[in-house]
Amino acid sequence: MNRLNNTNRSITVCAPVACILAIASIPFISQLAPAAAGPPSVVVQSIDRRLRTAPGKLPDKLTPFWKYKSGGPVVSSATVSAGRVYFGSDDGNVYALRQVNGTKIWSRMLGRKGDNVQATPIVVGGAVIVGSSDGYLYSLAADTGQIKWKYRTDDKILGAATATSAPVGKGTWIIVGSYDNRVHCVNAATGKKVWTYETDNYVNGSPVVHDGKVLFGGCDGVLHVVKLATGTKIRTIEIGDYIAGTIALDGSLAYLGHYGNQVVCANVDTGKIVWTYRDRMFPYFSSPAVTTDRVVIGARDKRLHCLKRSDGTMVWEFRTRGKVDSSPVVCDGKAIVGSEDGHLYMVGMDDGNERWSYQIGAPVISSPSIYDGVVYVGADDGYLYAFK
Repeated sequence: MNRLNNTNRSITVCAPVACILAIASIPFISQLAPAAAGPPSVVVQSIDRRLRTAPGKLPDKLTPFWKYKSGGPVVSSATVSAGRVYFGSDDGNVYALRQVNGTKIWSRMLGRKGDNVQATPIVVGGAVIVGSSDGYLYSLAADTGQIKWKYRTDDKILGAATATSAPVGKGTWIIVGSYDNRVHCVNAATGKKVWTYETDNYVNGSPVVHDGKVLFGGCDGVLHVVKLATGTKIRTIEIGDYIAGTIALDGSLAYLGHYGNQVVCANVDTGKIVWTYRDRMFPYFSSPAVTTDRVVIGARDKRLHCLKRSDGTMVWEFRTRGKVDSSPVVCDGKAIVGSEDGHLYMVGMDDGNERWSYQIGAPVISSPSIYDGVVYVGADDGYLYAFK
């Protein structure tokens, strides 16, 4: 394994060729996946986590609301619950801020000096669940940040966990991928292992839970479909190259980008590839957002690509001046996305034209989140920004 440095952070590269890195906490907002009746209390934010779309209205021009300075680059996305905004930082801390003004309520260092929190926190009941580069999955008290439990994996956790109702009986399970080549299922109340599922390489993105299945892609170039109840394989779909991001799922159709310079639509019930899109010889680390008729995804060719959902043909592309590893979110006919050129962009979904942009001045690898008409995004300058 070799270590490279890009935008002031460590990137993991697998032999024999460059592989997935942990540059972005690509996963998005926490939401309980319906697996059984009577789910426990869990954050449900104003975004569809499987499609990265948000309801409601968004003005054509946003204005800065507040910003908060952490001690390191912010790759993690923000999660909002009960008047608090939670996010991780490369300084190794998880932060809880007041939603109304961005002032700090608490911070909690996870691991040791040099560890980072690039994963996006999720909130389940009164707990904040988040992974760290120290290899542990943590449960923190949402009001104080005190550690309730921690669960050990054998390598770093860089993607968000997913919460779901246990398929039999009561309770909540937490499912998370790790760079130990496994997906782990953990009891949310106790932090005890329920099951693990092993792959042939790192798991960087977030698992998606739907209809009794756990779905995720990994550095082994495979889209995995796993039985939620037992963690056993249902099927694998060969994609052919490293999958850095989180899939977008609607029914039986999964959408993803990969290191082999393609965007793919796959039917997870049949195991068949429906369509592929290839434009330039640049990889995709971004996770796609999916609307009723379009798929939009960032790429390392410095563009945001919009495709027809039905067949993967290009509708438009929007050019930035830096890599787009940030994952877009779509709200009110607009795509919000960051770029390594230091800007946050708002792009019209109908024509691909810029509606608004804000010059942050540092790379924006963090993926935006939207709650109640407010856009939250982190940047490499160490700030979490809020716009409304």
